[in-house]
Amino acid sequence: MNEEKLTTLRRWGEGLTRDERDEVRAAGRAILLLSEEIERLHVDLWHAREGSGSEAPAGEMTGPPLETPEPDVRSALRDRIFAFLPQRD
Repeated sequence: MNEEKLTTLRRWGEGLTRDERDEVRAAGRAILLLSEEIERLHVDLWHAREGSGSEAPAGEMTGPPLETPEPDVRSALRDRIFAFLPQRD
């Protein structure tokens, strides 16, 4: 996914978070979380390519990482998703 598509995805998620319906706001937050995770995966890929010396495909994000990836991506994503889910009594 290139930077333009990722930016569009973020804008879409941000717009949904302002909707009056709870389900739509939750979907917007989930999209934002997933877009952050995509960015982290791009960082991981960048680090892997940096170590192996291979080139990035045309249209892919290149350059230094924007932030350091978390050591356990799956558990971090799961924790973030559960943080946005409505709490049931």
